[in-house]
Amino acid sequence: MMQAGNWMRRVVPALRKTGWAALCSAAIALLPVAALPVQAAQVKRPAKTANAERARVKSNKSSARAASARRRGSIAKGKARHRRVVAVLGRSSGRRGRIARHHAEMRYHSRVAVAAHEDMGTDTAPSKLPLGDQLGLRETADPLKLQASVALVLDQDNNQVLFNKNDQAVLPIASVTKLMTGFLIAQARLPMDEFITITDDDVDYLKHSRSRLPVGTTLPRGEMLHLALMSSENRAAHALARTYPGGLEHFITLMNERAASLGMKDTHYVEPTGLSSDNRSSASDLAKLVAAAVQEPLLRQLTTSPGYEVATGRRILQYNNSNRLVKNPSWDINLQKTGYIHEAGQCLVMETRIAGRQFIMVFLDSLNRVADAERVRRWIEARAQSGAIHLGQAEPEPRQLLPGPVAIASPTLAVED
Repeated sequence: MMQAGNWMRRVVPALRKTGWAALCSAAIALLPVAALPVQAAQVKRPAKTANAERARVKSNKSSARAASARRRGSIAKGKARHRRVVAVLGRSSGRRGRIARHHAEMRYHSRVAVAAHEDMGTDTAPSKLPLGDQLGLRETADPLKLQASVALVLDQDNNQVLFNKNDQAVLPIASVTKLMTGFLIAQARLPMDEFITITDDDVDYLKHSRSRLPVGTTLPRGEMLHLALMSSENRAAHALARTYPGGLEHFITLMNERAASLGMKDTHYVEPTGLSSDNRSSASDLAKLVAAAVQEPLLRQLTTSPGYEVATGRRILQYNNSNRLVKNPSWDINLQKTGYIHEAGQCLVMETRIAGRQFIMVFLDSLNRVADAERVRRWIEARAQSGAIHLGQAEPEPRQLLPGPVAIASPTLAVED
């Protein structure tokens, strides 16, 4: 507006003196002058845009740095909180105290392993493979080329071992532990309609595994047992042991006593869920447990249930069996239990009917337990057709035994979910 006013002040006097002709000449002469402000504004506009862009980029960088600082602060606070919690829990004598001491022991053995590697002149980290792989058990030759480090197939009708691979090796058994937990609960004949509440004591502070049962959930004992055996629900299994008459410690003692009474000489339990790698057994021992557990109708029913709906407050939760073979119509499974933690690999025990006979199968530290079970079933069916398995006349494979039970050293594996 200021530039337009200057232009008018120059044109009007010329109009008064010389008329329209002079006006036209003056206008033509002043056109470049009038256009200068517009050109200047056009030149300045990109500069303003560039400044705004630089300011926007600078603001984004500042926001990114602030977000990164907040993340670092949150991580540092979390680590400090974890150290404080562990320090407090380490002074307690309950389950949390044992867990805290277990973490400390794991860190200690990890440092010892690193020091040993440094002494040997290597910069490699301690192995994080499952224990069976560390011991080289998977490399044991077997005619079926199974992916398991340990396997056992027992013809239950005549108690003949048809196939075995390292069946005396003692390894972590993961959630196969819950079969003993359910066995004790079923044999105690406790009221299945008695309500049990999930508490903070049932939360997994060892591997921080997830659960769909929040603290405060209340269910009948029968439903807790169903979820523990069918879907391997850890909080349900721990709550069953915690509320057993005599408490958790008494229940763990009973687990070991019952194992000894069944002749499971290489088996040891430290907790009822299988989350700890210190729960150990051999394939031979687990076959004895399966043979005893299959005598309980309740365990047969719950372990082979394909799915179950549970009402928790306003929600209806759908649980499914952790072993997809129970839904396969080509399988006739009477009892089963799966398991997995990093230190144990994939585990599976079951009693199934094949070719008109009852068989117990055990697989520990497998890369694919379902594929191993399918391969064994086809092998049994082929032997039955050829007459090798007929009326109790079984021809066991040559036994590939280890020199003796494999001792488990103090754990040096990383804790996994």
